[in-house]
Amino acid sequence: MLPRLSPLLRTSTFPATMARVMPRAAAVPLSHTPNAVAFVRLPSARLGFVANVNRFGFVSQSLKPSLSDGQGLSPRRGRVWASQREYRKVRRRAGKRKEKELELNVSICIEEDLPDDPEVLSIAEMLRLNVPMAMKLAFDGLKDSAYKTRDTAINDVGGFESVELSVLLCNDEFIRKLNKEWRDEDHATDVLSMSEHVPELKLPILMLGDIVISVETAARQAEERGHTLLDEIRILMVHGLLHLLGFDHELSEEAEAEMEKEEELLLKSLGWKGKGLIQSAYDAENSAYSHKENTDGTLLNSKSQVTPANARALKEAMSRGVKVVIATGKARPAVIESLKMVDLAGKDGIVSEFSPGVFLQGLIVYGRQGREIFRRNLDPDVCREVYLYSWENKVPLVAFTKDRCLTLFDHPLVDSVHTIYHESKAEVIPSVESLLAAAEIQKVIFMDTAEGVSTTLRPYWSEALRDRATVVQAVPDMLEIVPHGTSKGGGVKILLDHLGITAKEIMAIGDGENDIEMLELAMLGIALSNGSEKTKAVANAIGVSNDEDGVADAIYRYAF
Repeated sequence: MLPRLSPLLRTSTFPATMARVMPRAAAVPLSHTPNAVAFVRLPSARLGFVANVNRFGFVSQSLKPSLSDGQGLSPRRGRVWASQREYRKVRRRAGKRKEKELELNVSICIEEDLPDDPEVLSIAEMLRLNVPMAMKLAFDGLKDSAYKTRDTAINDVGGFESVELSVLLCNDEFIRKLNKEWRDEDHATDVLSMSEHVPELKLPILMLGDIVISVETAARQAEERGHTLLDEIRILMVHGLLHLLGFDHELSEEAEAEMEKEEELLLKSLGWKGKGLIQSAYDAENSAYSHKENTDGTLLNSKSQVTPANARALKEAMSRGVKVVIATGKARPAVIESLKMVDLAGKDGIVSEFSPGVFLQGLIVYGRQGREIFRRNLDPDVCREVYLYSWENKVPLVAFTKDRCLTLFDHPLVDSVHTIYHESKAEVIPSVESLLAAAEIQKVIFMDTAEGVSTTLRPYWSEALRDRATVVQAVPDMLEIVPHGTSKGGGVKILLDHLGITAKEIMAIGDGENDIEMLELAMLGIALSNGSEKTKAVANAIGVSNDEDGVADAIYRYAF
């Protein structure tokens, strides 16, 4: 029978972090008792079996129960005597010397609240064989590794007498609590890795760490990706193991490529089905269907708030594997601030500093891992004309430069951009020449009454700029000036090409004139009923208004 965590042990905290971040255990002084092997662990509790591995890398049938109380595998002050461990004695033939084999000790555990499922029990038994096989192959790959981004704290395992690793199978609720406690991310995930290796401690044993896998999340991913639960758990185990060996795909694109390559190499060498987790995530992202826009007037209601119904619909869409990407006239920090209030911002929300998105009317586009892939600036001569008009006529404006906002003078309407629309507070630069020299500008917004914009500002600047820049409107009391030939739809097209997605795979939701190109681009373009007549004219469908949870209604009608 496979071991389970007792209620007492389950209440103990695991040193969990995301598989992509591996904190080191703290160095602890060890006693120098003769003939003792000392174990140092981060605070954790685990009931499992230690599987001794023979020289071919397969688990032997002689399994010994062990209990980890946070200090070691024995309740006696973190020490395990050699006699207690019952190391297998190897007889040597006379006249021949054999190189000492590295012992791999693997604990396979099942969390107590996971239902008794024969398939899970069978997978756990299979992991007794699979995990040591993967470890041995991964260790062999470290010897002549040419990877530039891997942390080499673990390089040659030949200097250790044995290696210890734990794999825990759990449910979504268990891994969610770990994720919340150690990463402040209140949601389930597929795999977490925790390193216990302390390079400063010259131990004869390599305490590799722990891999925690949610069986429930793995089952959903297996169904989506068309392979078995065992295949998916193997993929997750390999991913977690590589993190423990110093790979981290979030460091850079190069690091991501190196880890993806090693995942593929291990899985192929082991003869296991499925793609690596990194490639599988890309495939899921590229096959996603929905693209949502925008914040003001679409996702936000007339009070500049995300309604609870819209927030629930977006979260359900993400839970079903629908990829949601923001395309907006706002700057990225403003969108993050707006959606943070309803728990839609952050690494696993719909917007973060690490997610793709289209901002400032398509003038800045962020791709995979939130890296900038496109930026276009407003012509400096246009900027000069705009600044002079503002200064001479005392019409307030805000100039956007990536994550900053600049202005020529204080004004209540300028303040409203920060207090109502959550943009960065505008920095006052009280001269045209100084403002021109301050930064490259992506777009400028004039603010006035709705009547002032429609009767004065828009006619004047449409005529003055002609083909040097473009005027667009997202809301009635603001006029935006952007580089000629750019649009939010153009930014979306750039992002789709970057992600390898076609326009036939997306749905777009919008309301303003600045959404027209995007709605025309998408396979399904939905304009909310509060939108402009020009926007509704090009849409495939008209949804309810932003004050009637239009985004939620569109998601439930068309995305599922």
